[in-house]
Amino acid sequence: MRCSHRRKRRSSPSHSWCLLSCIHMARVFVYGTLKKGQPNYYRMFESANGTAEFLASACTTQKYPLVIAGKYNIPFLLNIPGQGHRVQGEIYKVDDKMLKFLDDFEGVPTMYQRTQVDLEVKEWVGKTEGEERPAAGSVTEAFVYSTTAYQPDWPSLPCYESYDAYGDHGLEYVTKEGRD
Repeated sequence: MRCSHRRKRRSSPSHSWCLLSCIHMARVFVYGTLKKGQPNYYRMFESANGTAEFLASACTTQKYPLVIAGKYNIPFLLNIPGQGHRVQGEIYKVDDKMLKFLDDFEGVPTMYQRTQVDLEVKEWVGKTEGEERPAAGSVTEAFVYSTTAYQPDWPSLPCYESYDAYGDHGLEYVTKEGRD
Protein backbone atom coordinates (compact mmCIF):
# COMPACT_ATOMS: atom_id res chain seq x y z
CA MET A 1 0.00 0.00 0.00
CA ARG A 2 1.34 3.43 -0.89
CA CYS A 3 0.10 6.33 1.20
CA SER A 4 0.72 10.02 0.86
CA HIS A 5 0.12 12.67 3.49
CA ARG A 6 -0.82 16.30 2.84
CA ARG A 7 -1.28 18.92 5.49
CA LYS A 8 -3.81 21.70 5.08
CA ARG A 9 -4.12 24.72 7.26
CA ARG A 10 -7.23 26.58 8.21
CA SER A 11 -7.10 30.31 8.78
CA SER A 12 -5.70 29.67 12.25
CA PRO A 13 -2.32 27.88 12.38
CA SER A 14 -3.46 25.96 15.45
CA HIS A 15 -6.14 24.21 13.39
CA SER A 16 -4.37 21.92 11.00
CA TRP A 17 -5.10 18.37 10.03
CA CYS A 18 -3.62 15.65 7.94
CA LEU A 19 -5.50 14.24 5.00
CA LEU A 20 -4.51 10.68 4.30
CA SER A 21 -5.05 9.35 0.82
CA CYS A 22 -4.18 5.71 0.33
CA ILE A 23 -3.81 4.09 -3.03
CA HIS A 24 -3.74 0.31 -2.93
CA MET A 25 -1.87 -1.27 -5.81
CA ALA A 26 -2.28 -4.95 -6.67
CA ARG A 27 -0.42 -7.20 -9.07
CA VAL A 28 -2.45 -8.97 -11.74
CA PHE A 29 -1.24 -11.67 -14.14
CA VAL A 30 -2.90 -11.57 -17.57
CA TYR A 31 -2.52 -14.44 -20.04
CA GLY A 32 -5.20 -13.83 -22.69
CA THR A 33 -6.90 -10.98 -24.51
CA LEU A 34 -5.56 -8.32 -22.09
CA LYS A 35 -1.89 -8.96 -23.01
CA LYS A 36 0.11 -6.65 -25.27
CA GLY A 37 -0.93 -7.07 -28.91
CA GLN A 38 -4.25 -8.72 -28.04
CA PRO A 39 -7.83 -7.47 -28.66
CA ASN A 40 -8.52 -6.13 -25.14
CA TYR A 41 -5.07 -4.75 -24.31
CA TYR A 42 -6.34 -1.18 -24.78
CA ARG A 43 -8.70 -1.64 -21.81
CA MET A 44 -5.70 -1.77 -19.47
CA PHE A 45 -4.91 1.84 -20.33
CA GLU A 46 -8.32 3.51 -20.56
CA SER A 47 -8.18 6.09 -17.77
CA ALA A 48 -11.89 5.60 -17.02
CA ASN A 49 -11.04 2.02 -15.94
CA GLY A 50 -8.26 3.03 -13.54
CA THR A 51 -4.51 2.75 -13.86
CA ALA A 52 -2.27 -0.13 -14.88
CA GLU A 53 1.48 -0.37 -15.29
CA PHE A 54 3.34 -3.22 -16.99
CA LEU A 55 5.83 -4.81 -14.60
CA ALA A 56 7.09 -8.07 -16.06
CA SER A 57 6.73 -11.03 -18.34
CA ALA A 58 6.26 -14.23 -16.37
CA CYS A 59 4.88 -17.76 -16.39
CA THR A 60 3.00 -19.79 -13.83
CA THR A 61 5.17 -21.98 -11.60
CA GLN A 62 2.59 -24.76 -11.86
CA LYS A 63 0.98 -26.18 -14.97
CA TYR A 64 -2.60 -25.14 -15.77
CA PRO A 65 -4.86 -25.89 -18.75
CA LEU A 66 -5.22 -22.74 -20.87
CA VAL A 67 -8.00 -23.52 -23.34
CA ILE A 68 -10.02 -21.63 -25.94
CA ALA A 69 -13.68 -22.39 -25.41
CA GLY A 70 -17.29 -21.36 -25.93
CA LYS A 71 -18.96 -19.87 -28.97
CA TYR A 72 -16.90 -16.66 -28.59
CA ASN A 73 -13.54 -18.49 -28.45
CA ILE A 74 -12.56 -17.06 -25.08
CA PRO A 75 -9.27 -18.07 -23.45
CA PHE A 76 -9.91 -19.73 -20.08
CA LEU A 77 -7.34 -20.70 -17.49
CA LEU A 78 -8.91 -23.72 -15.82
CA ASN A 79 -8.14 -23.90 -12.11
CA ILE A 80 -6.75 -27.43 -12.37
CA PRO A 81 -3.15 -27.19 -11.08
CA GLY A 82 -0.79 -29.83 -12.44
CA GLN A 83 -2.46 -30.22 -15.84
CA GLY A 84 -1.66 -28.39 -19.08
CA HIS A 85 1.37 -26.10 -19.37
CA ARG A 86 3.20 -23.43 -17.44
CA VAL A 87 1.23 -20.49 -18.83
CA GLN A 88 3.01 -17.41 -20.24
CA GLY A 89 1.69 -13.93 -19.54
CA GLU A 90 2.30 -10.46 -18.16
CA ILE A 91 2.24 -8.94 -14.68
CA TYR A 92 0.66 -5.51 -14.21
CA LYS A 93 0.41 -3.25 -11.20
CA VAL A 94 -3.17 -1.93 -10.99
CA ASP A 95 -5.07 0.39 -8.68
CA ASP A 96 -8.34 -0.49 -6.93
CA LYS A 97 -10.41 1.10 -9.70
CA MET A 98 -8.74 -1.02 -12.39
CA LEU A 99 -9.04 -4.13 -10.20
CA LYS A 100 -12.79 -3.51 -9.89
CA PHE A 101 -13.02 -2.96 -13.66
CA LEU A 102 -11.14 -6.22 -14.31
CA ASP A 103 -13.42 -8.09 -11.87
CA ASP A 104 -16.45 -6.79 -13.79
CA PHE A 105 -14.86 -7.38 -17.21
CA GLU A 106 -13.94 -10.97 -16.27
CA GLY A 107 -17.38 -11.72 -14.81
CA VAL A 108 -16.22 -12.39 -11.24
CA PRO A 109 -17.43 -14.50 -9.48
CA THR A 110 -19.57 -16.47 -11.96
CA MET A 111 -17.40 -16.72 -15.09
CA TYR A 112 -13.96 -16.31 -13.51
CA GLN A 113 -12.64 -16.22 -9.97
CA ARG A 114 -9.78 -13.94 -8.89
CA THR A 115 -7.20 -16.00 -7.01
CA GLN A 116 -3.48 -15.79 -6.15
CA VAL A 117 -0.94 -17.57 -8.32
CA ASP A 118 2.82 -18.07 -8.03
CA LEU A 119 4.75 -16.82 -11.05
CA GLU A 120 8.30 -17.19 -12.30
CA VAL A 121 9.63 -13.84 -13.47
CA LYS A 122 11.07 -13.91 -17.00
CA GLU A 123 11.99 -10.22 -17.27
CA TRP A 124 11.08 -7.45 -14.81
CA VAL A 125 11.00 -3.97 -16.32
CA GLY A 126 8.60 -2.11 -14.01
CA LYS A 127 9.35 0.15 -11.08
CA THR A 128 9.30 -1.46 -7.65
CA GLU A 129 9.03 1.59 -5.31
CA GLY A 130 11.05 0.65 -2.27
CA GLU A 131 11.18 -3.05 -3.07
CA GLU A 132 14.07 -4.92 -4.59
CA ARG A 133 13.55 -5.59 -8.30
CA PRO A 134 12.77 -9.31 -8.75
CA ALA A 135 15.46 -11.10 -10.73
CA ALA A 136 14.77 -13.34 -13.70
CA GLY A 137 13.90 -16.79 -12.37
CA SER A 138 12.61 -15.51 -9.04
CA VAL A 139 9.08 -16.26 -7.87
CA THR A 140 6.42 -13.65 -7.10
CA GLU A 141 2.66 -13.66 -6.51
CA ALA A 142 -0.14 -11.95 -8.38
CA PHE A 143 -3.87 -12.22 -8.85
CA VAL A 144 -5.06 -14.26 -11.81
CA TYR A 145 -8.50 -14.77 -13.33
CA SER A 146 -9.09 -18.51 -13.59
CA THR A 147 -12.26 -20.56 -13.59
CA THR A 148 -13.76 -23.53 -11.82
CA ALA A 149 -17.06 -23.01 -13.68
CA TYR A 150 -16.37 -24.79 -16.95
CA GLN A 151 -18.07 -27.33 -19.18
CA PRO A 152 -17.20 -31.02 -18.58
CA ASP A 153 -15.37 -31.32 -21.93
CA TRP A 154 -13.11 -28.27 -21.47
CA PRO A 155 -10.27 -30.13 -19.69
CA SER A 156 -9.95 -32.34 -22.79
CA LEU A 157 -9.61 -29.36 -25.19
CA PRO A 158 -6.18 -28.49 -26.60
CA CYS A 159 -4.07 -26.62 -24.03
CA TYR A 160 -1.85 -23.66 -24.85
CA GLU A 161 1.29 -22.36 -23.18
CA SER A 162 0.73 -18.88 -24.58
CA TYR A 163 -2.51 -17.41 -25.92
CA ASP A 164 -2.63 -15.41 -29.14
CA ALA A 165 -6.02 -14.34 -30.48
CA TYR A 166 -4.49 -14.26 -33.95
CA GLY A 167 -2.67 -17.62 -33.62
CA ASP A 168 -2.70 -20.57 -35.98
CA HIS A 169 -5.35 -22.35 -33.88
CA GLY A 170 -8.00 -20.82 -36.20
CA LEU A 171 -10.35 -19.91 -33.33
CA GLU A 172 -11.25 -16.27 -33.87
CA TYR A 173 -11.92 -14.40 -30.62
CA VAL A 174 -15.22 -12.50 -30.58
CA THR A 175 -15.00 -9.20 -28.68
CA LYS A 176 -17.70 -8.26 -26.16
CA GLU A 177 -18.99 -5.67 -28.62
CA GLY A 178 -19.38 -8.35 -31.32
CA ARG A 179 -21.36 -10.83 -29.21
CA ASP A 180 -25.09 -11.42 -29.43
